[in-house]
Amino acid sequence: MEDLVRELLRQLGEDPARDGLRETPRRVAKSLTFLTSGYKVDLATIVNNALFDVEYSEMVIVRDIDFYSMCEHHLLPFFGKCHVAYLPSKKVIGLSKVPRIVDMFARRLQVQERLTMQVAETIAEVTQPLGVAVVMEATHLCMAMRGVEKQNSVTVTSAMLGVFREDARTRSEFLELIRHRGKLAGE
Repeated sequence: MEDLVRELLRQLGEDPARDGLRETPRRVAKSLTFLTSGYKVDLATIVNNALFDVEYSEMVIVRDIDFYSMCEHHLLPFFGKCHVAYLPSKKVIGLSKVPRIVDMFARRLQVQERLTMQVAETIAEVTQPLGVAVVMEATHLCMAMRGVEKQNSVTVTSAMLGVFREDARTRSEFLELIRHRGKLAGE
């Protein structure tokens, strides 16, 4: 990868041997390896048997999960917040596992729409709930830095499965709870 970055620098009209760029190929290779590390993550390792039998029939929400991803079209970052809810059937998942699942898919070359569905479908697969809802809000640098150059635009995607798709009241409750961020935690 370092040789490719050196050649990229040459193609851009730069001298990869100059002082400020000498270590750039190594740093870019290391950075890209980290930013796409989600390909090497195993779901079973993330979940690590953190599924628990709990008598709980209300919504579980983990909101404001920060995520960073790379647009597969331009290799530029997009980042934002992810909100995940599920309605347990018999099992609940350890709370820290939800952001880890988000990161597993975010650390790949992505489009936001697919990322949203992957998180929802994986939570559904792992917990077998009555329903799952995922909303992602992101700023895309491919829109802010180039193309239309709209720095303040936010892209919102959602995936609603099970009761969140079928029952408008359940869906509305979730959307209302994520809309009032910070007000429930005493902020």
